[in-house]
Amino acid sequence: MTVDAPFLHQRPVAADAWRDPLALLLASTGEGIYGVDLDGACVFINEAGARMIGYEPQELLGRNMHELTHHSRAGGGHYPEAECPIFNAFRQGLPCRIDSEVFWRRDGTAFPVEYSSHPIVEDGRVRGAVITFVDITERKRAADALRRAKDELEERVRERTGALETALRQVRELAAWSETVREDERTRIAREVHDELGSLLVALKMDVNWMDKRLSEQQQRSADAAEDMRSRMRCKCQNMSRLIENAVDNVGRIITDLRPSILDHQGLWAALEWQAQEFVASAELALDWRMAVDESLELPEPLAMAVFRIFQEMLSNVGRHARARHLGVAIALSGAELSLAVQDDGVGAPAQAFEAANAYGVMGMRERARHFGGRIDIHSAPGRGTRMCLTLALPTQDTP
Repeated sequence: MTVDAPFLHQRPVAADAWRDPLALLLASTGEGIYGVDLDGACVFINEAGARMIGYEPQELLGRNMHELTHHSRAGGGHYPEAECPIFNAFRQGLPCRIDSEVFWRRDGTAFPVEYSSHPIVEDGRVRGAVITFVDITERKRAADALRRAKDELEERVRERTGALETALRQVRELAAWSETVREDERTRIAREVHDELGSLLVALKMDVNWMDKRLSEQQQRSADAAEDMRSRMRCKCQNMSRLIENAVDNVGRIITDLRPSILDHQGLWAALEWQAQEFVASAELALDWRMAVDESLELPEPLAMAVFRIFQEMLSNVGRHARARHLGVAIALSGAELSLAVQDDGVGAPAQAFEAANAYGVMGMRERARHFGGRIDIHSAPGRGTRMCLTLALPTQDTP
């Protein structure tokens, strides 16, 4: 068997190459790798590293690498050698890893780089450092693109959030306007019922009483033949009078439901106490009434109406759901903050019951309170009763 001469010539070359694995490693890696001595002069560099900064490896041996490729910062400002982390690796024995700086090419252009520097220690003494570096231009470009996309997304989110907040504000303003219109309409209806229907019923009652009186006088002078008819007419008139009295009472009740006159005549605080007394009387509950508010304090009409309606809804919740025996009402003023609390000893309910989608009464109270900058806090648990509290900052003299 014969062997070709070329094969015999190549074999010792391959064997020599394998005897230097470090050279193979330096040649095969895609990262730049170079070593410097204590003066910062290059003692070796692989081809990948030399190519990244625009040189041939032999051109760099013995040259100061900081002055060659790390002399300036990204903005172009001078980078003192004493501040260079690469040199600190062997001057202070501190390894480092940096990804926020640039290296400079032979043609004067810069590229973002991630590098690490490790001291070389021999016999307990630092002899220099080995630096590995890689061009991270694409990584930076991808990071910048990701950041721009994130900024755009955050801007869109802010725009959408702003639009939602605007829509929510408009809905609340619409709800407040609707409530104002509703209260104005209630007031108008109450006045019309009082002025028109109430006066009419009173006049009708007076006429019926007059007829009853005249028929009674006529009966005394009439013949016996007409007595029975007149007696029945008197009974009819008396019945009409009773019906009219009931109608007058009902009109008064309707007026009170639409717009309690006590609210206009005696103010909010008297109206709240009257409403509480009316409620416990009809529900047969014991009442603990505590109010620490100067009754001369007057609230703006829309705010007073909102507080009164919220209080009515609190009592209504007690009447519909609590099955309580005792009711506590506490009204206090601390500084410029009003607190109105209703506490019952009823069956209570889990917290989620007051957050349900169909808890319209609670939602209505909260919207009323929120419109005036207040809040409704509810504390309840099964078997432990319920406490509802309205907290509201009262307007000052300068508040429009």
